[in-house]
Amino acid sequence: MSVARMLFCALVALAVSLAGAPGVFAQSLQAGMNAAAARNYVRAAEIFLPLAAAGDARAQAYLGFMYQRGQGVPQNYVVSAAWYRCSANQGFANAQYQLGLMYDKGQGVPQDYIMAYVWLNLAVAGAGPEREQWVRVRDAVLSKLTLLERQTAQLLAFSQPPRQSCLPIQTGL
Repeated sequence: MSVARMLFCALVALAVSLAGAPGVFAQSLQAGMNAAAARNYVRAAEIFLPLAAAGDARAQAYLGFMYQRGQGVPQNYVVSAAWYRCSANQGFANAQYQLGLMYDKGQGVPQDYIMAYVWLNLAVAGAGPEREQWVRVRDAVLSKLTLLERQTAQLLAFSQPPRQSCLPIQTGL
């Protein structure tokens, strides 16, 4: 068993042991957000990883962002997209938006304007104050599609995109 795999299994075991205490999860998530805000990205990644492995959508999105930008972890678009997908599958709008952008740019996933539109459209449905900006981005991607592709993308967004497995992810930590 590789060192990375053993570390991943140990982190999952830690996360499972914490699963019985939701308050611990909330405190840990806040600690990770505080570390990231203080630009201590390595510490933030250490905090977010077991939470994300245990299924916390916000921690998964934070890790996706950190891998996308190489903050506290090696930059890796494939791992970033995988963490965003874990979070997006749970309906977390910020992760859906970021995953849509990755499909639009072909970062970590094959470039696919239909899937970009699907994820961006789902994100817009759950957006808060950023909705207006997200609508403009979604509509810009929509303009890249033919009429048939638009219909396909809208049908997929309506019926939810097919779930794809996102774990285990080799993180490099």
